[in-house]
Order: sequence, then structure tokens, then C-alpha cells
Amino acid sequence: MYTQAQRASSKLGRPQSRAIIQPMNAEPTLSGPTVPTLPTSPTLPTLPTADAPTWPALAQLITARRSIRRYTDRPLEPALLTTLLEAAIWAPSAHNRQPWRFCVITSDDAKQRLSAAMGEQWQSDLTRDGADPAFIRQRVAISHARITGAAALVLACLTLADMDVYPDPLRAQAEHTMAVQSVALACQNLLLAAAAHGLGACWMCAPLFVPDLARRVLDLPADWEPQALITLGYPAESKRKERAPLDSRVVWR
Repeated sequence: MYTQAQRASSKLGRPQSRAIIQPMNAEPTLSGPTVPTLPTSPTLPTLPTADAPTWPALAQLITARRSIRRYTDRPLEPALLTTLLEAAIWAPSAHNRQPWRFCVITSDDAKQRLSAAMGEQWQSDLTRDGADPAFIRQRVAISHARITGAAALVLACLTLADMDVYPDPLRAQAEHTMAVQSVALACQNLLLAAAAHGLGACWMCAPLFVPDLARRVLDLPADWEPQALITLGYPAESKRKERAPLDSRVVWR
């Protein structure tokens, strides 16, 4: 972990070893155009101006993206998954420490094991809450179908390994929150990239309730803190949603 004194001299690039891939049962062989990969070198193209043609396309992408929970059985090409992860790691992060870590799950076995373990814990929690048994079975079954029906899963985690270390709880908690926010920004990049490639995706927060379980099932490092499970696939449904009026969520000072 970084101390406050080390922070000023720290200059991190975009590391290539921040994802764990749970391999597919069989490598898919799909035809189609080559999926472009985002640049990883420090030399980036000049950003467009606000009135450039790219803004209408970006605005359309942002407003058209929806949480999609049902998918076709078409697998996702590894190159496409890599493109989504490349988009994720170009998100801004606190101190540019890039505290995100990703576990990519494509094998049926890993999906089944993760879903079964999380479902068992959820069933136990709901039972202790006094929920109706029929309701519990229904909710667990729906969750299982969503997780195992996705072509791929991305478990987004954080690590404090490169974050600053403080002796007091207030600043330590703030540093942890910065890492959480950084991972959330990376997930938004991933979700937008998925939508741009015609994929459906859904953000699930279930791993927050069972971090130790998720780490154990997927054999992840001890410092990886699961934050979200993103399901991915070619959509088998469409959604329409509205947003509350802007003036109901914004104040000006």
C-alpha cells in the first residue's frame, strides 16, 4: 500500500495484469469483423470538441443503454470481452491508482458454482428474515437463471494495495470510498462499451453481500473485494425506461 509520502512520486500506467479469466468450456469460432481494441499507449488521439459529431452518438449511447437480464445462447468472442475490459481500465480513478480488478467468468462450471453458492446463502438469509418460502424459491431461481444464462460474467473487485494508507479511521474510510468510486466508474465504461457493441448487460450487487464466498468459489486473491457482478450477452429482450426530471435531482448554488 502507498503511504502519503509515496503518493506524490507514484506514476502508474495501465497495467495489463488486472484481470483473471475463467476460461470457456470450448473456444468459440465465430466469423465476423475484427473487434477493435482501445489504445494502451500514452499517445492518445486529440479529444473532439463539444460540437463534434461524436457527441450526438455518445448521447444516444448513454440514454439508450438499459439493464438487460435475458440473453441468447450465442457466446461472446474473447476479443470482444477484451475490448470491454480495455474500455473499463481507461476510467478515471483516485490518484490514478486504478484499484479495479476483474474476474471474467465464461465457463459453465464456474457460473453454476458461483450461482449455486450465492443462491444458497441468499436463501438462508431470506429464511432468517422470515420471507415466504415460495417467494424465496422464486427469487433464487430468477437470480440463478440470470447468472447462468449470461454468455459471460465480469466480477468487478477493488483492492487497496496501491491506495494511500492513513492512521485514522476517517481518512482510511475516505480512501476506501475512493476505491469503490473508481471501480464504479470502470464498470460504467464497461457497460457503455457493451451497449456500443450491441450487447446486453446488467449490474448486479449480490457479491457485496457475500464477498468471502465469491473469493472462495472463484479462487481470487485475498485483497480483492468483490463489488459487482456484471452479466453480459447478446440481448434476448429490450427495455424502455424513463428518468426523473433533472430539476428533481439537481440544486444550483
